[in-house]
Amino acid sequence: MKKYPSLLLFLVLALGGGLLIGYATLPGAWYASLAKPPFNPPNWVFGPAWTLLYVLIAVAGWRTWVREPKGTAMKVWGIQLALNFAWSPTFFGAKMMGPALVVIALLLASILLFIASAWNRDRLSSWLFVPYAAWVAFATLLNASLLWLN
Repeated sequence: MKKYPSLLLFLVLALGGGLLIGYATLPGAWYASLAKPPFNPPNWVFGPAWTLLYVLIAVAGWRTWVREPKGTAMKVWGIQLALNFAWSPTFFGAKMMGPALVVIALLLASILLFIASAWNRDRLSSWLFVPYAAWVAFATLLNASLLWLN
């Protein structure tokens, strides 16, 4: 039972941090003015999608921390969260689509590395990252398309 308060900490870190950064770097007029590819989702999709993904990220991180707090998977989890938190300020805050593409490509690589590194010890944590990997792969394509079109 003592391990469950740490789950709350992971939820606050991932979900709270992600939502805070999201609110601090709302897309705004600049993003609205960009030429967008036909597969660009409506803006209302991003909030619910990221909320769910941050919960999955938190649970996977917590499970990994409980099993092996100093292991490779936990280190990779920290790296992916830092890259995740860096993307919005780079893309929306600084309006730098090229550097943001580099950040999101590194983020996708770190997500895939987490899935691989957690696979043998905690398959559920790996599976919790699969929707995240799919969403970030899509977001990488979207970032690249926005850069190309603008």
